[in-house]
Amino acid sequence: MSIAAIIEAKKVSKSFGQFKALDRVSLQIQAGEILALLGANGAGKTTLINLLLGRMRSDSGSLSVLNYPAGHIKARKRIGTILQSAQMPGTLKVAEHIELFSSYYDQPLSLQETLEKSQLTQLKDKRFDQLSGGQKQRVFFALAICGNPEVVFLDEPTVGLDVDTRRQLWRCIRDLKDQGTAVLLTTHYLEEADMLADRIVLLSDGRITAEGSPEQIKKRLGGKIIRFKSNLTAAHLSQLTAVDDYQAKGNYHELLSQQTEATLRSLLNVCTDIQDLTISQVTLEDAFINLSEHQTHEKIEQEKSA
Repeated sequence: MSIAAIIEAKKVSKSFGQFKALDRVSLQIQAGEILALLGANGAGKTTLINLLLGRMRSDSGSLSVLNYPAGHIKARKRIGTILQSAQMPGTLKVAEHIELFSSYYDQPLSLQETLEKSQLTQLKDKRFDQLSGGQKQRVFFALAICGNPEVVFLDEPTVGLDVDTRRQLWRCIRDLKDQGTAVLLTTHYLEEADMLADRIVLLSDGRITAEGSPEQIKKRLGGKIIRFKSNLTAAHLSQLTAVDDYQAKGNYHELLSQQTEATLRSLLNVCTDIQDLTISQVTLEDAFINLSEHQTHEKIEQEKSA
């Protein structure tokens, strides 16, 4: 028997004038699952989150959160969120903001627990307008979790954070998953999606163009990356055995190959000045770029034939 989805969108479409932000999008998220929603700016990520929060209405399709229609008050009391557009009064202290938001929920976390989870204990008496950008982002995370929610929407939650603070917040997000919270995450940091997500949905021009675990998404590209320095030209490198793709990145050449050994033998036969040679698995960023470029090429061809 299938487990009921905590979040569900069925064939959801939304337009703004002539611009179609979402086109028949369907997805589900289960309890204790982190789903990363990826895509370029304008792909429809924030629109979908706003629809699920009930901040706007879809043109067609259906949306439910915790078995209620999106935006229902009974669902909203069990949801936490960080939105890119969030703004807070600067004169209130960190603890005052958390206490105010906690009062909106039936069974919130204690102030101390929220401060500890969001690593704000030392800042609780500081005014919001005295905080750095990264500290403010941690306050927004605290406000998202203070109600002890069953569903959390995180729209670019680690923007403005340094590397250490970002990784600390990743631990907090994993803790949400471990306690059974459903998490919908948008991010431009592909490493973040790779590290956190159980599943990834790739949006492009308002449509889902790829879906699966990080490993499944990377497997769609396949092969390994051969990276090195050399004076060989791109024309020479593209003629090597079993090269599926070639890119120049700074002083380095990168070859994508699904037959790594054959490509490597071919490379060593023609290239005598190789430096810093490494072979690595395809990353999520590689797969994301490849899928995006492929979809752009398909769109151009469709427009030509229209």
